[in-house]
Amino acid sequence: MRLTNLNPDTDIGASGWFVEFEGHRLLLDAGMHPKREGRDGLPMFARLGRDDLDAIVVSHCHHDHLGALPVAMRQFPKAHVLLTELSYFLAERVLHNSVNVMMRQREELGIREYPLYGHAEVDDLAPRFQGFRYNREIEWAAFHKTRGGAPSPTMEFYDAGHALGSAGVMVRGAKETLFYTGDVCFHDQTLLKAARFDDVKADVLLMETTRGSRPPTPGFTREAEIDRLARAITRRLAKGGGVLIPAFALGRTQEILAMLALLMQSGKLRRQPVYIGGLGRVFTEIYDLEAHRTYRQHTNLRLTEALDLIVLEKGAVEKMKLNKGRLFVVTAGMMSEHTPAHDLAVRMAGHQNQSIFFVGYADPETPGGRLKKAQPGERFHFSNSAGDLTRLCEVDDFDLTAHANREELLDFVGQVSPRAVLLGHGEDAARAWFEEQIRERYPKMKVLQPRPGEPVEA
Repeated sequence: MRLTNLNPDTDIGASGWFVEFEGHRLLLDAGMHPKREGRDGLPMFARLGRDDLDAIVVSHCHHDHLGALPVAMRQFPKAHVLLTELSYFLAERVLHNSVNVMMRQREELGIREYPLYGHAEVDDLAPRFQGFRYNREIEWAAFHKTRGGAPSPTMEFYDAGHALGSAGVMVRGAKETLFYTGDVCFHDQTLLKAARFDDVKADVLLMETTRGSRPPTPGFTREAEIDRLARAITRRLAKGGGVLIPAFALGRTQEILAMLALLMQSGKLRRQPVYIGGLGRVFTEIYDLEAHRTYRQHTNLRLTEALDLIVLEKGAVEKMKLNKGRLFVVTAGMMSEHTPAHDLAVRMAGHQNQSIFFVGYADPETPGGRLKKAQPGERFHFSNSAGDLTRLCEVDDFDLTAHANREELLDFVGQVSPRAVLLGHGEDAARAWFEEQIRERYPKMKVLQPRPGEPVEA
């Protein structure tokens, strides 16, 4: 088994893994790097050579796992695209939004390479998408003539509990097996239940390491963290100030909205409108519509009915008065430029009666990460478009992650009991922690950290 890391950098970037498996060729994920622009943000597809792929498998529909899919499909026109049935309902919408973002960046930032694909191309490629239920075994190389007459390996999606449609991927061949975690969550969230990886065993494990550098907080419980956030929101709104919760449109937004709905129903928060973005509204409706297909809690909770959701119209952020005790749950989670979260933060940062509450990871090199780091009263560089800001607003961070904690993943390695573990999707320090711990706890396992573009035998 030969695997190549296609991420062009060593951080959490453009997820993509090229797998050569018993005479067949498979691409796991085709994401865009969130901090790179133009073609520099693509996976290193040139490392795959000129031969076509048998299949492209998408673990879930976040941009860093899906955003380069049309480019990969263009390069490998015979490859079928396999994803879960829930991701099938999301993929086209995510890609069309990516086109809109790239077109805006071409105009506003002068990135002439954008868009890397257009709306018409997404429409033309979509018929190649194939959605499958969890725990169904699929012959992924059977679409084409098998190489050397070998039977097709199979693939099976396992519910990863990270976001709607997210999956771990089991690849089974005649002689060996590979399991790819994708992004995984081993604890229940407000809506989605924990990953169902209970019976996973494999010869090779390809694993995310997002939280490897984050030790657990003694005595931490998710319930206590939610109560802490509810008290912080209540305190700010009671004083007439506003609360901004930046969140990714897919997954984080719906989990936070569900949490707010339940807090309002229980009386822990007062009932009031919640302002969201248009894309967040679209994905929220899909969460509601597909609740019956989803392994989740509160199956009868419909977010669009339980909450008074107000979609922010274009230009509304610049005109709204912020001294009315408003509650915003808007994109983007890292406050990237030209998003509602970024533009609201520009207005709120310099006022003591405003609060910005983070509920997920924000890369230190993004506007959100820089705001998190800034001390009260400090002048800091927020973004190229906004320049420098002085932080007077309240900023707090609430640990409501959709990623597995590092101890949970370490236990999972023991459960899978592979001969080799490949570490990816994490910062250098996170991967280093996992390598050290795996070598100490499971000394017979081979641990690999493939560099960008580096093929390894596992």
